[in-house]
Amino acid sequence: MRKALMGLLVLVLFAALLVVGFFSLFGRSDACALAMEQARANDQVKERLGEPLEKGLFVMGNIQISGSSGDAELSIPISGPKGKGTLYIVAKKSMGLWKAQALQLAGENESYRIDLLKAEGQANPAAR
Repeated sequence: MRKALMGLLVLVLFAALLVVGFFSLFGRSDACALAMEQARANDQVKERLGEPLEKGLFVMGNIQISGSSGDAELSIPISGPKGKGTLYIVAKKSMGLWKAQALQLAGENESYRIDLLKAEGQANPAAR
């Protein structure tokens, strides 16, 4: 009985590590870094959430990469001293560089939306 419980505990811990590792891969992606860079540079985001902005643990979505091209759609939980939200990015990788096609911040409970690509006339830089 005790060995079975220990085996079950090891299995649950292993599964938990796999899940956390899976979500952290999205959080360490170039597309996620591009979204966070844009959010940290945006005055409207800083006004709503405050500084510093922190990325949450469970970044979810889809990333497909084939050589120097790829696509990504991510939802990134972010927070600051003034509040929380979700950063949504749709990005395309071409010739080795990521470029956001859509980038929005949704406030907690979808209370507001900020289009970071149109807000304040900000540029849409590419990232590696």
